[in-house]
Amino acid sequence: MQDYHEFLDEILIEADTLQKRIAELGAEISRDYAGGDIHLICILRGGVLFLADLMRCITVPLTVDFMAVSSYGAGARQTTGQVRITLDLQSGITGRDVLLVEDIVDSGYTIASVLKMLETRHPKSLRVCTLLDKYERREVDVPIHYCGFRIPNKFVFGYGLDLDEYYRNLPFIGTVNATLYRPLQ
Repeated sequence: MQDYHEFLDEILIEADTLQKRIAELGAEISRDYAGGDIHLICILRGGVLFLADLMRCITVPLTVDFMAVSSYGAGARQTTGQVRITLDLQSGITGRDVLLVEDIVDSGYTIASVLKMLETRHPKSLRVCTLLDKYERREVDVPIHYCGFRIPNKFVFGYGLDLDEYYRNLPFIGTVNATLYRPLQ
């Protein structure tokens, strides 16, 4: 296993900067949903750390559910554009205010597919909260209601985002120096 220091190009977002912005997002979401409740749907696996920190910053009553989707082939660094639901919701969303919590939106294919599918379940409202918006890569226009950071078109890892399924546990978001990274075989 390669130590991340060997291929870390830069720390794009420091841990304290992440936590400060997540607290701001939590306050904004709490204001927007004041007087009601909200159902958070986390897209696994990358969104888990973000969800855990975000929900502690939201002051309105909330419930949580999870979905797992796949749009990347094994070892791929770019989406295939074909989205598969690998874990569906455990609870219904009809008539509920739903906030989809995602780690990163880049091409937009995954979020667009998930939103289309969730809309058929008739939520009262359906919004998107993403930690990272890689806007330069957008191929499908998707609504983002809450955004932590707009980032450049670089491959990122850490704070829930993986690199060959590793490094999700890092407290910051870093960029990969592709010339120094040796993919796992």
